[in-house]
Amino acid sequence: MNSTRPPSPVLVVGAGPAGLVAALTLLQNGIPVRIIDKDPNPRIGQRGPGIWPRSFELFNFLNVPEVNELAKPVSTHRSYKPGTMEVAIESLMMPHAEPTPAIPFHTPKLIGQQLLDVILRHHLEKFSCSVEMGTELRSFEQSDEGVMAVLEKNGILETFDTKWIVGADGAKGIVRKQLGLTFLGETRDDIRMVMGDIRLHGVGLDRAYWHRFGTFKRGVSLRPTDEIGEDGWQFVIMDNDLDTTKVAQSEELIFETITSVIPTEITFNKLVWVSEFRANIRMVNKFSEGRVFVAGGMCVHSPTGGQGLNSSIQDAFNLGWKLALVEKGLADTSLLETYNAERLPVISEMLEMTTTILNRVVQTGSISAVRSPILFMLGINYRFSDIVLDEFAIPGKPINAYGELDEEHLEAGDRAPDAPNLVQVGGGDSDVKTLFSLYRPWYHTVLVFAPSHADAVPILGALEAYDTSVVRSAVILPSSASVTSVAFPADLVFVDREGHAYSAYLVEVGQTRVFVIRPDGVIGAIVHGAEGVKKYFSRIFLNV
Repeated sequence: MNSTRPPSPVLVVGAGPAGLVAALTLLQNGIPVRIIDKDPNPRIGQRGPGIWPRSFELFNFLNVPEVNELAKPVSTHRSYKPGTMEVAIESLMMPHAEPTPAIPFHTPKLIGQQLLDVILRHHLEKFSCSVEMGTELRSFEQSDEGVMAVLEKNGILETFDTKWIVGADGAKGIVRKQLGLTFLGETRDDIRMVMGDIRLHGVGLDRAYWHRFGTFKRGVSLRPTDEIGEDGWQFVIMDNDLDTTKVAQSEELIFETITSVIPTEITFNKLVWVSEFRANIRMVNKFSEGRVFVAGGMCVHSPTGGQGLNSSIQDAFNLGWKLALVEKGLADTSLLETYNAERLPVISEMLEMTTTILNRVVQTGSISAVRSPILFMLGINYRFSDIVLDEFAIPGKPINAYGELDEEHLEAGDRAPDAPNLVQVGGGDSDVKTLFSLYRPWYHTVLVFAPSHADAVPILGALEAYDTSVVRSAVILPSSASVTSVAFPADLVFVDREGHAYSAYLVEVGQTRVFVIRPDGVIGAIVHGAEGVKKYFSRIFLNV
Protein backbone atom coordinates (compact mmCIF):
# COMPACT_ATOMS: atom_id res chain seq x y z
CA MET A 1 0.00 0.00 0.00
CA ASN A 2 1.09 3.57 -0.56
CA SER A 3 1.65 5.87 2.38
CA THR A 4 -1.05 8.37 3.30
CA ARG A 5 1.33 10.15 5.66
CA PRO A 6 2.46 13.72 4.93
CA PRO A 7 5.84 13.55 3.19
CA SER A 8 9.02 13.86 5.24
CA PRO A 9 12.12 14.75 3.26
CA VAL A 10 14.29 12.55 5.49
CA LEU A 11 13.66 9.00 6.69
CA VAL A 12 15.90 7.99 9.60
CA VAL A 13 16.20 4.22 10.01
CA GLY A 14 17.22 3.13 13.50
CA ALA A 15 16.43 4.92 16.77
CA GLY A 16 19.61 4.39 18.75
CA PRO A 17 21.70 7.41 19.79
CA ALA A 18 23.02 8.04 16.23
CA GLY A 19 19.57 8.00 14.65
CA LEU A 20 18.10 10.16 17.41
CA VAL A 21 20.92 12.72 17.10
CA ALA A 22 20.52 12.80 13.30
CA ALA A 23 16.76 13.36 13.67
CA LEU A 24 17.15 16.05 16.35
CA THR A 25 19.80 17.93 14.35
CA LEU A 26 17.55 17.97 11.28
CA LEU A 27 14.45 18.98 13.26
CA GLN A 28 16.32 21.87 14.87
CA ASN A 29 17.22 22.93 11.33
CA GLY A 30 13.54 22.97 10.42
CA ILE A 31 13.64 19.77 8.35
CA PRO A 32 10.72 17.34 8.93
CA VAL A 33 11.85 13.82 9.77
CA ARG A 34 10.27 10.39 10.00
CA ILE A 35 12.21 8.03 12.29
CA ILE A 36 11.53 4.29 12.50
CA ASP A 37 12.94 1.32 14.38
CA LYS A 38 12.24 -2.34 13.71
CA ASP A 39 12.25 -3.30 17.40
CA PRO A 40 8.74 -3.27 18.89
CA ASN A 41 9.94 -1.70 22.14
CA PRO A 42 12.71 0.75 23.07
CA ARG A 43 16.02 -0.96 23.82
CA ILE A 44 17.01 -1.67 27.37
CA GLY A 45 20.50 -1.98 28.79
CA GLN A 46 23.48 0.15 29.72
CA ARG A 47 25.42 -1.05 26.65
CA GLY A 48 28.30 1.35 25.95
CA PRO A 49 27.78 4.00 28.68
CA GLY A 50 30.93 6.13 28.27
CA ILE A 51 30.45 9.70 27.03
CA TRP A 52 33.65 11.58 26.20
CA PRO A 53 34.15 15.37 26.42
CA ARG A 54 33.65 16.11 22.70
CA SER A 55 30.28 14.37 22.79
CA PHE A 56 29.21 16.45 25.80
CA GLU A 57 30.02 19.51 23.70
CA LEU A 58 27.81 18.13 20.93
CA PHE A 59 24.90 17.68 23.33
CA ASN A 60 25.50 21.22 24.56
CA PHE A 61 25.16 22.57 21.00
CA LEU A 62 21.95 20.54 20.61
CA ASN A 63 20.70 22.11 23.86
CA VAL A 64 20.32 18.75 25.58
CA PRO A 65 21.82 19.55 29.00
CA GLU A 66 20.28 16.50 30.72
CA VAL A 67 22.99 14.21 29.33
CA ASN A 68 25.72 16.00 31.27
CA GLU A 69 23.46 16.58 34.28
CA LEU A 70 22.44 12.92 34.65
CA ALA A 71 25.70 11.24 33.61
CA LYS A 72 27.79 9.98 36.52
CA PRO A 73 31.53 10.35 37.10
CA VAL A 74 33.61 7.27 36.41
CA SER A 75 34.13 5.42 39.69
CA THR A 76 37.56 4.58 41.00
CA HIS A 77 38.56 1.09 39.84
CA ARG A 78 39.26 -1.43 42.57
CA SER A 79 41.21 -4.57 41.65
CA TYR A 80 41.65 -7.50 44.01
CA LYS A 81 44.36 -10.00 44.85
CA PRO A 82 43.66 -13.36 43.17
CA GLY A 83 40.98 -15.40 44.90
CA THR A 84 40.43 -12.86 47.69
CA MET A 85 38.46 -9.75 48.61
CA GLU A 86 41.70 -8.02 49.54
CA VAL A 87 42.22 -4.85 47.49
CA ALA A 88 45.36 -5.01 45.36
CA ILE A 89 45.13 -1.61 43.71
CA GLU A 90 42.83 1.36 43.32
CA SER A 91 43.16 3.40 40.16
CA LEU A 92 41.47 6.14 38.18
CA MET A 93 40.60 5.53 34.54
CA MET A 94 41.84 9.06 33.82
CA PRO A 95 43.99 11.46 35.84
CA HIS A 96 41.92 14.01 37.72
CA ALA A 97 41.39 17.23 35.76
CA GLU A 98 39.52 20.45 36.43
CA PRO A 99 37.44 22.23 33.80
CA THR A 100 39.13 25.14 32.06
CA PRO A 101 37.63 28.19 30.36
CA ALA A 102 38.23 26.60 26.94
CA ILE A 103 37.20 23.06 27.96
CA PRO A 104 34.13 23.10 30.23
CA PHE A 105 33.39 19.40 29.69
CA HIS A 106 36.71 18.10 30.86
CA THR A 107 36.24 14.48 31.83
CA PRO A 108 34.40 11.37 30.62
CA LYS A 109 31.22 10.34 32.41
CA LEU A 110 28.80 7.43 32.24
CA ILE A 111 25.15 7.24 31.24
CA GLY A 112 23.36 4.10 30.09
CA GLN A 113 22.11 4.07 26.52
CA GLN A 114 18.62 3.25 27.74
CA LEU A 115 18.45 6.56 29.65
CA LEU A 116 20.26 8.44 26.87
CA ASP A 117 17.64 7.28 24.37
CA VAL A 118 14.81 8.43 26.67
CA ILE A 119 16.36 11.90 26.94
CA LEU A 120 16.78 12.27 23.17
CA ARG A 121 13.27 10.96 22.43
CA HIS A 122 11.89 13.59 24.80
CA HIS A 123 13.63 16.32 22.77
CA LEU A 124 12.26 14.90 19.52
CA GLU A 125 8.76 15.11 20.97
CA LYS A 126 9.17 18.89 21.33
CA PHE A 127 9.04 18.91 17.53
CA SER A 128 6.00 16.59 17.44
CA CYS A 129 8.24 13.78 16.25
CA SER A 130 8.12 10.33 17.82
CA VAL A 131 9.86 7.09 16.96
CA GLU A 132 7.69 4.58 15.10
CA MET A 133 8.55 1.33 16.83
CA GLY A 134 8.03 -2.05 15.20
CA THR A 135 8.46 -0.49 11.76
CA GLU A 136 11.06 -2.12 9.54
CA LEU A 137 12.69 -0.93 6.33
CA ARG A 138 12.45 -3.85 3.91
CA SER A 139 13.99 -2.29 0.79
CA PHE A 140 14.55 1.00 -1.00
CA GLU A 141 15.08 2.23 -4.53
CA GLN A 142 16.86 5.45 -5.47
CA SER A 143 16.22 7.87 -8.32
CA ASP A 144 17.50 11.34 -9.20
CA GLU A 145 14.54 12.89 -7.40
CA GLY A 146 14.35 10.79 -4.24
CA VAL A 147 14.09 7.39 -2.60
CA MET A 148 11.16 5.00 -2.54
CA ALA A 149 11.22 2.97 0.67
CA VAL A 150 9.21 -0.15 1.43
CA LEU A 151 8.33 -0.39 5.12
CA GLU A 152 6.62 -3.12 7.10
CA LYS A 153 4.66 -2.89 10.33
CA ASN A 154 2.50 -5.65 11.77
CA GLY A 155 2.81 -7.57 8.52
CA ILE A 156 1.47 -4.67 6.45
CA LEU A 157 3.68 -3.20 3.72
CA GLU A 158 3.85 0.53 3.06
CA THR A 159 5.51 2.40 0.21
CA PHE A 160 6.98 5.68 1.43
CA ASP A 161 8.53 8.33 -0.82
CA THR A 162 11.25 10.44 0.70
CA LYS A 163 14.19 12.49 -0.55
CA TRP A 164 16.91 11.12 1.71
CA ILE A 165 17.54 8.13 3.96
CA VAL A 166 19.86 8.15 6.95
CA GLY A 167 20.65 4.58 7.95
CA ALA A 168 21.45 4.40 11.65
CA ASP A 169 20.49 0.75 11.90
CA GLY A 170 24.02 -0.51 12.50
CA ALA A 171 26.51 -2.57 10.57
CA LYS A 172 24.13 -5.52 10.35
CA GLY A 173 21.24 -3.33 9.19
CA ILE A 174 19.56 -3.35 5.81
CA VAL A 175 20.79 0.10 4.74
CA ARG A 176 24.46 -0.85 4.65
CA LYS A 177 23.72 -4.22 3.09
CA GLN A 178 21.48 -2.89 0.32
CA LEU A 179 23.93 -0.10 -0.49
CA GLY A 180 26.55 -2.82 -0.97
CA LEU A 181 29.05 -1.15 1.35
CA THR A 182 31.93 -3.43 2.25
CA PHE A 183 32.69 -4.10 5.90
CA LEU A 184 36.36 -4.96 5.95
CA GLY A 185 38.38 -5.89 9.00
CA GLU A 186 38.86 -8.78 11.39
CA THR A 187 37.02 -10.76 14.02
CA ARG A 188 39.21 -11.34 17.05
CA ASP A 189 38.88 -14.79 18.56
CA ASP A 190 41.07 -13.77 21.50
CA ILE A 191 38.43 -11.36 22.83
CA ARG A 192 35.15 -12.85 23.98
CA MET A 193 32.87 -11.36 26.59
CA VAL A 194 29.41 -11.58 28.05
CA MET A 195 28.11 -8.25 29.25
CA GLY A 196 24.85 -7.01 30.62
CA ASP A 197 22.88 -5.51 33.47
CA ILE A 198 22.14 -7.37 36.66
CA ARG A 199 20.66 -6.80 40.09
CA LEU A 200 22.59 -8.43 42.91
CA HIS A 201 23.92 -7.90 46.39
CA GLY A 202 27.47 -8.93 47.22
CA VAL A 203 28.98 -8.85 50.71
CA GLY A 204 31.81 -6.33 50.71
CA LEU A 205 31.03 -4.86 47.28
CA ASP A 206 31.13 -1.13 47.99
CA ARG A 207 28.94 0.73 45.46
CA ALA A 208 31.36 3.65 45.45
CA TYR A 209 33.79 1.57 43.34
CA TRP A 210 34.02 -0.17 39.99
CA HIS A 211 35.17 -3.68 40.93
CA ARG A 212 37.47 -5.88 38.86
CA PHE A 213 38.22 -9.50 39.73
CA GLY A 214 40.73 -11.67 37.87
CA THR A 215 42.36 -10.57 34.62
CA PHE A 216 41.33 -9.63 31.12
CA LYS A 217 41.83 -13.28 30.14
CA ARG A 218 39.54 -14.58 32.88
CA GLY A 219 37.72 -12.16 35.09
CA VAL A 220 34.58 -10.25 36.00
CA SER A 221 33.95 -6.54 36.37
CA LEU A 222 31.00 -4.97 38.18
CA ARG A 223 30.15 -1.28 37.77
CA PRO A 224 27.43 0.09 40.07
CA THR A 225 24.63 1.97 38.33
CA ASP A 226 21.49 3.21 40.02
CA GLU A 227 19.82 3.49 36.61
CA ILE A 228 19.09 -0.25 36.95
CA GLY A 229 18.18 -0.08 40.64
CA GLU A 230 19.69 0.39 44.07
CA ASP A 231 21.25 -3.04 43.64
CA GLY A 232 22.01 -2.56 39.92
CA TRP A 233 25.34 -3.34 38.27
CA GLN A 234 26.71 -3.48 34.75
CA PHE A 235 28.72 -6.70 34.51
CA VAL A 236 31.35 -7.97 32.09
CA ILE A 237 32.49 -11.60 32.06
CA MET A 238 35.81 -12.18 30.30
CA ASP A 239 36.94 -15.75 29.61
CA ASN A 240 38.15 -17.02 26.25
CA ASP A 241 37.81 -20.62 27.43
CA LEU A 242 34.10 -20.21 28.07
CA ASP A 243 31.42 -20.93 25.51
CA THR A 244 30.24 -17.32 25.71
CA THR A 245 27.29 -17.97 23.38
CA LYS A 246 26.01 -20.67 25.72
CA VAL A 247 26.64 -18.56 28.84
CA ALA A 248 24.84 -15.53 27.39
CA GLN A 249 21.73 -17.65 26.87
CA SER A 250 21.60 -18.96 30.43
CA GLU A 251 20.83 -16.90 33.51
CA GLU A 252 22.01 -19.80 35.66
CA LEU A 253 25.40 -20.00 33.90
CA ILE A 254 25.88 -16.25 34.23
CA PHE A 255 25.25 -16.47 37.98
CA GLU A 256 27.59 -19.48 38.28
CA THR A 257 30.37 -17.76 36.36
CA ILE A 258 30.19 -14.57 38.42
CA THR A 259 30.15 -16.58 41.66
CA SER A 260 33.17 -18.62 40.55
CA VAL A 261 35.29 -15.50 40.10
CA ILE A 262 34.12 -13.25 42.97
CA PRO A 263 34.97 -14.84 46.35
CA THR A 264 32.13 -13.43 48.43
CA GLU A 265 28.53 -14.25 49.24
CA ILE A 266 26.31 -13.02 46.41
CA THR A 267 22.52 -12.84 46.28
CA PHE A 268 21.22 -12.61 42.72
CA ASN A 269 17.95 -10.75 42.28
CA LYS A 270 17.44 -10.32 38.53
CA LEU A 271 19.21 -10.51 35.18
CA VAL A 272 17.96 -7.40 33.35
CA TRP A 273 19.76 -7.55 30.01
CA VAL A 274 22.61 -9.57 28.48
CA SER A 275 24.60 -9.72 25.27
CA GLU A 276 27.56 -11.64 23.91
CA PHE A 277 30.46 -9.56 22.63
CA ARG A 278 33.23 -10.47 20.22
CA ALA A 279 35.79 -7.99 19.00
CA ASN A 280 34.92 -7.29 15.38
CA ILE A 281 37.28 -4.54 14.26
CA ARG A 282 35.78 -3.42 10.99
CA MET A 283 34.61 -0.36 9.08
CA VAL A 284 32.71 0.46 5.91
CA ASN A 285 34.49 1.67 2.78
CA LYS A 286 32.27 4.76 2.49
CA PHE A 287 29.40 6.43 4.33
CA SER A 288 27.03 7.20 1.47
CA GLU A 289 25.75 6.29 -1.96
CA GLY A 290 23.50 8.74 -3.78
CA ARG A 291 20.69 9.90 -1.52
CA VAL A 292 21.30 7.29 1.18
CA PHE A 293 23.74 7.70 4.06
CA VAL A 294 24.92 5.54 6.94
CA ALA A 295 25.73 6.92 10.37
CA GLY A 296 26.70 5.12 13.54
CA GLY A 297 27.68 1.50 13.94
CA MET A 298 29.49 1.53 10.60
CA CYS A 299 32.70 0.77 12.34
CA VAL A 300 33.00 -1.83 15.09
CA HIS A 301 35.47 -0.96 17.82
CA SER A 302 37.13 -2.91 20.52
CA PRO A 303 35.52 -2.05 23.87
CA THR A 304 38.76 -0.69 25.29
CA GLY A 305 38.50 2.80 23.80
CA GLY A 306 34.84 3.44 24.52
CA GLN A 307 34.60 5.36 21.26
CA GLY A 308 31.80 3.54 19.43
CA LEU A 309 28.70 5.42 20.58
CA ASN A 310 30.62 8.70 20.60
CA SER A 311 31.86 8.38 17.04
CA SER A 312 28.35 7.37 15.92
CA ILE A 313 26.66 10.50 17.22
CA GLN A 314 29.49 12.63 15.86
CA ASP A 315 28.90 11.05 12.43
CA ALA A 316 25.23 12.00 12.66
CA PHE A 317 25.98 15.56 13.77
CA ASN A 318 28.44 16.10 10.92
CA LEU A 319 25.87 14.92 8.40
CA GLY A 320 22.82 16.65 9.87
CA TRP A 321 23.67 20.31 9.27
CA LYS A 322 24.94 19.63 5.75
CA LEU A 323 21.87 17.67 4.75
CA ALA A 324 19.68 20.46 6.15
CA LEU A 325 21.37 23.15 4.03
CA VAL A 326 21.04 21.03 0.88
CA GLU A 327 17.39 20.24 1.59
CA LYS A 328 16.68 23.97 2.10
CA GLY A 329 18.20 24.68 -1.31
CA LEU A 330 20.97 26.80 0.22
CA ALA A 331 23.84 24.43 -0.57
CA ASP A 332 24.78 22.22 -3.51
CA THR A 333 24.57 18.45 -3.11
CA SER A 334 28.37 18.37 -3.39
CA LEU A 335 28.46 19.56 0.25
CA LEU A 336 27.22 16.09 1.21
CA GLU A 337 30.36 14.53 -0.25
CA THR A 338 32.32 16.15 2.58
CA TYR A 339 30.50 13.97 5.11
CA ASN A 340 32.30 10.96 3.71
CA ALA A 341 35.55 12.87 3.16
CA GLU A 342 35.67 14.23 6.71
CA ARG A 343 34.50 11.26 8.74
CA LEU A 344 36.25 8.31 7.07
CA PRO A 345 39.80 9.42 8.01
CA VAL A 346 38.69 10.07 11.60
CA ILE A 347 37.12 6.64 11.97
CA SER A 348 40.06 4.90 10.31
CA GLU A 349 42.60 6.49 12.67
CA MET A 350 40.31 5.92 15.64
CA LEU A 351 40.09 2.20 14.91
CA GLU A 352 43.87 2.05 14.69
CA MET A 353 44.22 3.69 18.11
CA THR A 354 41.59 1.56 19.88
CA THR A 355 43.05 -1.60 18.36
CA THR A 356 46.49 -0.61 19.69
CA ILE A 357 44.97 -0.22 23.15
CA LEU A 358 43.22 -3.57 22.82
CA ASN A 359 46.47 -5.31 21.85
CA ARG A 360 48.20 -3.79 24.86
CA VAL A 361 45.41 -5.03 27.14
CA VAL A 362 45.59 -8.55 25.68
CA GLN A 363 49.36 -8.65 26.07
CA THR A 364 49.40 -7.42 29.66
CA GLY A 365 46.19 -9.11 30.77
CA SER A 366 45.19 -5.89 32.53
CA ILE A 367 42.55 -3.31 31.71
CA SER A 368 43.49 -0.90 34.47
CA ALA A 369 46.07 1.01 32.42
CA VAL A 370 45.48 4.75 32.32
CA ARG A 371 44.22 5.70 28.90
CA SER A 372 45.44 8.47 26.64
CA PRO A 373 43.76 11.90 26.55
CA ILE A 374 43.43 11.36 22.80
CA LEU A 375 40.28 9.39 23.67
CA PHE A 376 38.65 12.61 24.90
CA MET A 377 38.10 13.27 21.15
CA LEU A 378 38.88 16.98 21.52
CA GLY A 379 41.70 16.69 18.99
CA ILE A 380 39.53 15.29 16.19
CA ASN A 381 39.83 17.67 13.27
CA TYR A 382 39.04 18.24 9.60
CA ARG A 383 42.08 20.35 8.71
CA PHE A 384 42.35 18.32 5.50
CA SER A 385 38.76 19.06 4.40
CA ASP A 386 38.11 20.83 1.08
CA ILE A 387 35.57 23.14 2.67
CA VAL A 388 37.70 24.58 5.48
CA LEU A 389 39.80 27.68 4.88
CA ASP A 390 42.77 28.90 6.90
CA GLU A 391 44.70 31.98 5.74
CA PHE A 392 47.22 31.58 8.56
CA ALA A 393 48.05 27.87 8.49
CA ILE A 394 51.47 26.68 7.34
CA PRO A 395 50.95 24.35 4.36
CA GLY A 396 52.55 20.93 4.20
CA LYS A 397 52.30 20.01 7.88
CA PRO A 398 51.29 16.39 8.62
CA ILE A 399 47.68 16.05 9.72
CA ASN A 400 46.22 13.48 12.10
CA ALA A 401 42.44 13.52 11.79
CA TYR A 402 42.14 11.74 15.13
CA GLY A 403 44.75 13.75 16.97
CA GLU A 404 45.46 14.84 20.51
CA LEU A 405 44.34 18.33 21.51
CA ASP A 406 47.09 20.96 21.37
CA GLU A 407 45.80 24.20 22.84
CA GLU A 408 48.90 26.07 21.66
CA HIS A 409 47.86 25.63 18.02
CA LEU A 410 44.50 26.34 16.41
CA GLU A 411 43.64 25.85 12.76
CA ALA A 412 40.56 25.74 10.59
CA GLY A 413 39.05 22.27 10.91
CA ASP A 414 39.74 22.11 14.65
CA ARG A 415 37.18 22.05 17.43
CA ALA A 416 36.14 25.58 18.42
CA PRO A 417 37.09 26.32 22.07
CA ASP A 418 34.72 27.79 24.63
CA ALA A 419 35.18 31.07 26.50
CA PRO A 420 33.08 32.07 29.54
CA ASN A 421 32.20 35.32 31.34
CA LEU A 422 31.70 37.43 28.23
CA VAL A 423 30.09 40.82 28.83
CA GLN A 424 27.42 41.78 26.33
CA VAL A 425 27.48 45.31 24.95
CA GLY A 426 24.25 47.19 24.33
CA GLY A 427 22.10 45.52 26.94
CA GLY A 428 19.35 43.23 25.80
CA ASP A 429 18.13 40.17 27.64
CA SER A 430 20.36 37.60 25.94
CA ASP A 431 21.51 34.83 28.25
CA VAL A 432 24.57 34.20 26.12
CA LYS A 433 27.57 34.47 28.41
CA THR A 434 29.83 31.85 26.82
CA LEU A 435 30.80 31.08 23.24
CA PHE A 436 29.40 27.55 23.58
CA SER A 437 25.95 28.97 24.35
CA LEU A 438 26.17 30.85 21.06
CA TYR A 439 26.94 27.87 18.81
CA ARG A 440 23.92 25.98 17.49
CA PRO A 441 23.43 23.37 14.74
CA TRP A 442 21.25 25.48 12.44
CA TYR A 443 23.60 28.37 11.71
CA HIS A 444 27.21 29.38 11.17
CA THR A 445 28.62 31.82 13.72
CA VAL A 446 31.06 34.46 12.47
CA LEU A 447 33.30 35.57 15.34
CA VAL A 448 35.01 38.87 14.62
CA PHE A 449 37.92 39.60 16.96
CA ALA A 450 38.61 43.30 16.46
CA PRO A 451 40.27 46.10 18.45
CA SER A 452 37.30 48.42 17.94
CA HIS A 453 33.89 48.88 16.39
CA ALA A 454 35.41 50.54 13.33
CA ASP A 455 37.65 47.55 12.60
CA ALA A 456 34.71 45.16 12.63
CA VAL A 457 32.30 47.14 10.42
CA PRO A 458 33.68 46.15 6.96
CA ILE A 459 33.55 42.46 7.86
CA LEU A 460 30.03 42.73 9.24
CA GLY A 461 28.96 44.54 6.07
CA ALA A 462 30.03 41.55 3.99
CA LEU A 463 27.69 39.32 6.02
CA GLU A 464 24.61 41.20 4.82
CA ALA A 465 24.66 39.03 1.68
CA TYR A 466 23.80 35.92 3.68
CA ASP A 467 20.54 34.60 5.05
CA THR A 468 20.38 35.61 8.71
CA SER A 469 18.69 32.33 9.59
CA VAL A 470 21.87 30.40 8.74
CA VAL A 471 24.64 32.96 9.44
CA ARG A 472 24.98 34.92 12.66
CA SER A 473 27.69 37.25 13.89
CA ALA A 474 29.37 38.15 17.14
CA VAL A 475 32.07 40.76 17.68
CA ILE A 476 34.60 40.04 20.42
CA LEU A 477 36.30 43.18 21.72
CA PRO A 478 39.32 43.11 24.04
CA SER A 479 38.97 44.24 27.63
CA SER A 480 40.91 47.39 26.77
CA ALA A 481 38.39 48.52 24.13
CA SER A 482 36.49 51.73 24.75
CA VAL A 483 32.88 50.72 24.35
CA THR A 484 30.31 53.25 23.19
CA SER A 485 26.62 52.96 22.52
CA VAL A 486 27.20 53.02 18.75
CA ALA A 487 24.88 50.58 17.04
CA PHE A 488 26.75 47.54 15.73
CA PRO A 489 25.47 45.68 12.64
CA ALA A 490 26.26 42.46 14.54
CA ASP A 491 23.86 40.06 16.23
CA LEU A 492 25.90 40.21 19.44
CA VAL A 493 28.82 42.26 20.72
CA PHE A 494 30.91 41.14 23.66
CA VAL A 495 33.78 42.51 25.67
CA ASP A 496 36.20 39.75 26.66
CA ARG A 497 36.79 41.19 30.14
CA GLU A 498 38.80 38.25 31.43
CA GLY A 499 40.61 37.51 28.16
CA HIS A 500 39.40 33.91 27.86
CA ALA A 501 38.25 34.20 24.23
CA TYR A 502 41.41 35.94 23.05
CA SER A 503 43.49 33.34 24.87
CA ALA A 504 41.62 30.27 23.59
CA TYR A 505 41.53 31.51 19.99
CA LEU A 506 45.18 32.64 20.16
CA VAL A 507 44.38 36.20 19.08
CA GLU A 508 46.60 39.06 20.22
CA VAL A 509 44.97 42.25 21.42
CA GLY A 510 45.16 44.74 18.55
CA GLN A 511 44.71 42.09 15.86
CA THR A 512 41.68 41.69 13.64
CA ARG A 513 40.93 38.06 12.96
CA VAL A 514 37.77 36.27 11.86
CA PHE A 515 36.68 32.74 12.83
CA VAL A 516 33.72 31.11 11.11
CA ILE A 517 32.29 28.43 13.38
CA ARG A 518 30.33 25.71 11.61
CA PRO A 519 26.99 24.44 12.94
CA ASP A 520 28.81 21.38 14.35
CA GLY A 521 31.12 23.48 16.53
CA VAL A 522 34.11 23.09 14.19
CA ILE A 523 36.14 26.06 12.97
CA GLY A 524 35.30 26.32 9.27
CA ALA A 525 37.55 29.27 8.56
CA ILE A 526 40.23 31.49 10.09
CA VAL A 527 40.69 34.54 7.87
CA HIS A 528 41.92 38.13 7.85
CA GLY A 529 38.69 39.82 6.86
CA ALA A 530 35.70 40.13 4.57
CA GLU A 531 37.25 38.53 1.46
CA GLY A 532 38.19 35.43 3.40
CA VAL A 533 34.67 35.13 4.81
CA LYS A 534 33.22 35.35 1.28
CA LYS A 535 35.67 32.74 0.02
CA TYR A 536 34.72 30.32 2.79
CA PHE A 537 30.98 30.71 2.29
CA SER A 538 31.40 30.21 -1.46
CA ARG A 539 32.40 26.65 -0.56
CA ILE A 540 29.22 26.16 1.49
CA PHE A 541 26.35 28.15 -0.03
CA LEU A 542 24.89 28.39 -3.52
CA ASN A 543 24.81 31.69 -5.44
CA VAL A 544 26.97 33.83 -3.17
